[in-house]
Amino acid sequence: MTDQFKITDRIMQAVGGVDNIKSLSHCATRLRFVLIDKTKFNTQQLEQIPEVLSAVSSGDESQVVVGAKVTQYYAEIMKNYPIRENNATPDAAASSEKNVLKRVLNAIVNIMAPIITVLIAGGLFKVVIAIMALCGLDPKSVPYLTLSFMADAAFYFLPFMLAVSAAKKFNTNTYLAMMMAGVLLHPNFTAMVAAGKPIALFGAPIRLASYGGSVIPIILIVWFMSYVERFAEKVAPDMIKTMLKPLLIALITAPVALIVIGPIGSMMGDGLYAAISVLNRNVPWLVPTLVGAFTPLLVMVGMHVSLLPLATLSIGRFGSETIMGPGMLASNIAQAGASAAIAVRERKARGRQIALSATVTALSGITEPALYGVTLKYKRALACVIVSGGLAGLYAGISGLVRYSFGSPGIFTLPVFIGANPDNFRYALITVAIAFGLTFITTYFFAVVADSPATSAAKPTTQQFKSVVTGRIVPLSQLDDEVFASGSLGHGVAIDPEADTITAPCDAKVTMVYPTGHAMGLTTANGQEILIHIGINTVNLKGRGFKTLVEHNQEVKAGQPLVQLDLPLIRQEGFDPTVIVLLINTAAHQIDVHDQPTVTNEDALLTLRQPMPEA
Repeated sequence: MTDQFKITDRIMQAVGGVDNIKSLSHCATRLRFVLIDKTKFNTQQLEQIPEVLSAVSSGDESQVVVGAKVTQYYAEIMKNYPIRENNATPDAAASSEKNVLKRVLNAIVNIMAPIITVLIAGGLFKVVIAIMALCGLDPKSVPYLTLSFMADAAFYFLPFMLAVSAAKKFNTNTYLAMMMAGVLLHPNFTAMVAAGKPIALFGAPIRLASYGGSVIPIILIVWFMSYVERFAEKVAPDMIKTMLKPLLIALITAPVALIVIGPIGSMMGDGLYAAISVLNRNVPWLVPTLVGAFTPLLVMVGMHVSLLPLATLSIGRFGSETIMGPGMLASNIAQAGASAAIAVRERKARGRQIALSATVTALSGITEPALYGVTLKYKRALACVIVSGGLAGLYAGISGLVRYSFGSPGIFTLPVFIGANPDNFRYALITVAIAFGLTFITTYFFAVVADSPATSAAKPTTQQFKSVVTGRIVPLSQLDDEVFASGSLGHGVAIDPEADTITAPCDAKVTMVYPTGHAMGLTTANGQEILIHIGINTVNLKGRGFKTLVEHNQEVKAGQPLVQLDLPLIRQEGFDPTVIVLLINTAAHQIDVHDQPTVTNEDALLTLRQPMPEA
């Protein structure tokens, strides 16, 4: 079993299992689950997995942030688990969120996130061409023109990619959705638009609009098509449904797309274009300042992707954009500056290592490791990032910094700021200097690093867990169960019970209650997981002999009764009632076991010794 499979297996358990997953996608750093029952999304359990940076619920999505290895984990999950595209009806999914604005934003995020890679590829492709032109490649030469249309393909055929992504979101036929994108971009239609002569279909006028690189029209069309498909499913007779259903979908959707929805989407795009023009003309500093300041908050809920359609529209119309690039450059570099300051101040080797790694990734444009591993961890660090990122974004706006193409804003994608204005690249460099320098200084002096030299010599901490029942101590190695005996599930001890009440070993929250009552999971306030398993193979009793006294998510106190046993029944049925108490995710040498042969509920059963803080 590979390490990646072990990680993804733990992730899958914490999101409620494969049957709880409606759909799964990913962006640059996070796995994006749409779950049937969001209450099964166990944030605490997920964040105890070392490779998981954070777990966030945002609207319809439940997100697991894993950083740069997200594609590997996504591939591992898709390879090993039979995840279906949709395990719930569209109506049920739609009714789960009543806020219309949230539903729209979530839909945009879900549709745009999978194609970010393509936009980055096309954008950086154009950067390479621009650099080659600066080095002497003739813009009128065949090589330049050929490379240019290769790079432009990512943007011109954007409706095709959006059709696929939207079809998955709206649970409709992917290939028919691509056909609708083909209707918008068909050479004959584009030739009619270029000719400029009015056209109509059976008297209904068709707006002369160019849909290459557009975003809104195809999303609206696929959304409409999803309802047409449901209608066709109902009215088409079963005998000829295979032929009639796709015909009805295409015959209804395509004309409506060109006559009604496409023009509406195009006019909405024109309205956004006008709004962007007004902002650029009157308050060019506003958007970069706001984005520079609040990008970390957008990233935390995964909504930064919702700005992508506006940035795409701006590049398509203006040849550059100020919606995302300038502000996010300021914010990303600010995260790097904060992480670098923490790396200098941090005395613990592990903390320094995390901060240094986060500095490098943030400079590269990937900020989740810095956000979740550093700036949210250290008090006031996030405030320093927000203020400094906002001020750097303000400079970017005042100077007129624009981004000519796509790429996650960072030092390695600075060439996307090379363009028609020769001073633009200089403005980008100054923005980077302000963001990094200002955040480094403010974080160094104002952030709180708890583990200072005065506290680094602190003694190891201990945590005690009382016995859950009176009885005789049994080492795990003596159990007639290979899994428990090996310690593969966790380290601890077993008790041959002499009483019939199982009690809580400490103050904790009940995080798992097995339906048959023979097993229970607890989690302490500091995240320590405890498994109490009553008997060997007692699951076969199907609940007989066990009376659960607490509920899932209930807070319990040390000594509080958890389960009532019928010991005579359990033994009479031929089962071993030995109670196993395990501490999950701990090393064996960190646990001390009660040193007497017997134990009562008042005795300390296990002592967990935390390691000495690193120097």
